[in-house]
Amino acid sequence: MSQIQTGLLVLLLTFLGVVGYNIYENETTPEERSYSEFVNLLEQDKIKSVHLKGGEITAEDTLTHSFSTYAPDVASLMPLLKDKKITVTAESAAESWGGSMKAMLPIFLILGGYLIFSRNQQGPKADFGKGKGKGFHPKEKINVSFNDVAGISEARLELSEVVDSLTNPEKFSVLGGYIPKGILLEGPPGTGKTLLAKAIAGEASVPFYSIGGSDFVEMFVGVGASRVRDLFTEAKKNAPCIIFIDEIDAIGGKRSGGNASGSNDEREQTLNALLVEMDGFDSDETVIIIAATNRPDMLDPALLRPGRFDRQVTIALPDVKGRRKILEVHAKKIVLARGTDMSTIARGIPGFSGAEIANLVNEAALMAARKNKTAVDSGDFEDAKDKISLGLERKNLVINEKDRRITAYHEAGHAITAKLLPDTDPVHKITIIPRGRALGLTQQVPLDDKYTYSRDYLINRIKILMGGRVAEEIIFNHQTTGASNDIVSATDIASRFVCEFGMSEAIGPIAYSQEQDGHLGSTSSSKAYSEKTAEQIDQEIKNLIGQCYKETYDMLEVNNKFLHKLAEALLVNETVDGEEFEIVHQCFLNDKKIEENIRNKQKEG
Repeated sequence: MSQIQTGLLVLLLTFLGVVGYNIYENETTPEERSYSEFVNLLEQDKIKSVHLKGGEITAEDTLTHSFSTYAPDVASLMPLLKDKKITVTAESAAESWGGSMKAMLPIFLILGGYLIFSRNQQGPKADFGKGKGKGFHPKEKINVSFNDVAGISEARLELSEVVDSLTNPEKFSVLGGYIPKGILLEGPPGTGKTLLAKAIAGEASVPFYSIGGSDFVEMFVGVGASRVRDLFTEAKKNAPCIIFIDEIDAIGGKRSGGNASGSNDEREQTLNALLVEMDGFDSDETVIIIAATNRPDMLDPALLRPGRFDRQVTIALPDVKGRRKILEVHAKKIVLARGTDMSTIARGIPGFSGAEIANLVNEAALMAARKNKTAVDSGDFEDAKDKISLGLERKNLVINEKDRRITAYHEAGHAITAKLLPDTDPVHKITIIPRGRALGLTQQVPLDDKYTYSRDYLINRIKILMGGRVAEEIIFNHQTTGASNDIVSATDIASRFVCEFGMSEAIGPIAYSQEQDGHLGSTSSSKAYSEKTAEQIDQEIKNLIGQCYKETYDMLEVNNKFLHKLAEALLVNETVDGEEFEIVHQCFLNDKKIEENIRNKQKEG
């Protein structure tokens, strides 16, 4: 029987006990009557016996019926009872603690049931100070190895060195070197930090202790520090071994330096205990500590100094080669159609982490199963990518023909701008099928991963974002809210263009804001500047966006026939991929060439 079932059974029995007690009380408790009725019965010689308990009277009449009442003055009642020769028994009110206990019995039953249920929920171990680290010893096989880790070869090499030092320590000691005692894995979520730790557990033939940072922290001050000491004591007994602390920022955050209290006081005591234990190893105790975090900027500097976390390994998002290797690892678990090109799929998912790629493969398999396919092909991966990146198709959303046309021309404006401008990413797909909160989408996929962006690329990116609004104005001579997200993105690029990248000729190469990346998100700190400089910055951002808007307007106005042709194709097919877009463009160029030939012949004639 599970703990939950046991707890529910205890609560049920408690409930039945309380109900049974109440029924017993109702059956055995005498009915209450008024004192006047009691006196009348007494005067009529219909009372057989009386029991006194303070001012409370329990009487039995001649018909052997018991009832209770309350006497306001027992002393004046006693002569009447004596005259009537009534049998009287009595007890002190102070001696009635048993009745009070009977009244408290339901409460005791409920509290007892709750405590038993809580104990079952907590399990057999209720020792607050006992460490929660789970030891994985060599005899307990962990089915993860370095063969399951792909796309992060540098970090894998660093940690394979740790395994090598544990299995073959003479290789390093003979040269006088020693392996770092602490290794910090840092990087965005889903990049494989925990997977690397599991791979070490699978590769190393030493005890492996895994615990989360939040497992140390409790509401009681001192419990976390006790757990740290308990974990390290156990690890030292089983040296050489590895301790893995996941999400160490839960206890390793920067100390406040002030008068901490409550949870902060508990966290800082836990951190202090961890710092002391990491410095307390003897030379013959080989205990390697590996920790993982998404927020290295939050960690206390004392944790990061040499002697504690000697080595910090940054695990970045995989590049296109890494994504392909990760895809191949996860694709082994599914039935893959012959001819599926993993390189093409990897190129189409820039910025995906290892966890997101694993989710992509799973979603693609689910897509194929939904369509009753026998294997997963490239189309399923494409649908899965759209679902993850953009959301589900809103097929039941009813859009009138006018809004469909506006969306078609809007997306055509984006695509044509991207096509006609140099130094832009190729158009991968254009669709007017609503997904998530978007009514349409123009998707571009870079040929290679980009780590730096040129000035022309950023300016053209602003123009592409403006292309949707410009197309609406050219064709319909009005504006809609469909361009709101485009405007937000364009303004953000223009602001960073001027304030962060120093690419504005009017402002110059001066950074007026700095972005500090903490992996999970960026925190912005602004450089102090005067109101006059602020006006110049605002004006430069406005001029940049205005100039991009004007140039985009002129370009699309000249190519409005291309705009009509692509929009009509979207209205018919709803989705146009990269190859079909090239065909539409080629048709436009052929029509344009025919028109030029006709004009030239007319001039000659």
